[in-house]
Amino acid sequence: MNLKYPLDEFARLIGLERNTTSHREKLLSALGAAIAITCVAWATYFAVAFRFIDIQTSYFVVASMGASAVLLFAVPHGALSQPWALIGGHTVSAAIGIACQHWLPGGFAVAGLAVGLAVGAMYYLRCIHPPGGATALTSVIGADAEALGYQFLLVPILVNLLSILFVALLFNNLFHWRRYPAHLAHRRATPEVTDAVDREHELTHEDFAAAMQELDSYVDVTAEGLADLLELAKRHAEKNTVHPEKIVAGKFYSNGKLGKLWSVCQVLDDSSEEDVGRDLVIYKTVAGAGANDTGLCSRGELRSWARFEVEPRNGHWVKV
Repeated sequence: MNLKYPLDEFARLIGLERNTTSHREKLLSALGAAIAITCVAWATYFAVAFRFIDIQTSYFVVASMGASAVLLFAVPHGALSQPWALIGGHTVSAAIGIACQHWLPGGFAVAGLAVGLAVGAMYYLRCIHPPGGATALTSVIGADAEALGYQFLLVPILVNLLSILFVALLFNNLFHWRRYPAHLAHRRATPEVTDAVDREHELTHEDFAAAMQELDSYVDVTAEGLADLLELAKRHAEKNTVHPEKIVAGKFYSNGKLGKLWSVCQVLDDSSEEDVGRDLVIYKTVAGAGANDTGLCSRGELRSWARFEVEPRNGHWVKV
């Protein structure tokens, strides 16, 4: 009996994904996390012991910082690891936990309510950071958190956060493939574009796996998940494959490309001339490649470039 297939299925069922990162990347992640927590503890102890901050606490490192270290150094390019997620997730969650601890009667429900409210707040503030849930819980059940009240936000929370963020910025940017924040990685020079970019290619599961291995960074999504996402994107793209009929001043248009080739332009003004040769538009690139650039071209040229009209909605560009 061939056990490979049922074992593979079981591995996928429990989420045991094949790890494609190199030994170098794994060791750097471990080293960065170790340095970060050491610096966090030292900085907080130094601030309290030498009375730079007039607060007495036995907390020098909030336990949830250990989870943050995993994200910042093992998944530095992940959305959950970015500076706003780190700072906002912890501070908002801590504030909610302290408020629940002070204003609500004790009991098991208070801890659950604090974590639940913290998750909801992180969603709406777009700063989801899983360790924030642990920070909310610590703010409810921790003895020092109860004694310090909202000062707990300053020490240890804020001092911990600034320390670990400083180390993440310094350590991750020592290595060209570990840019942090993640936006820096996407601002690297765009590779030369060849005709091959415009050819049709049928991407496969193996292509995604190879790309993840070449990236050499832990990606918090499976190759299967990426394939499903591409398939949904392709179905969405099939709904509108023609160029917009009209180019209208004030509207936004996308070229429909992927990755670093994608961009969105807004028509700032037009001449509305009947003469096709003199019918010009002024545009500004508002997102993607060439962001903030302005230019002048004919209405026909912009229509040929634009694949469809888009509009900003909930922080994303969507087809009209």
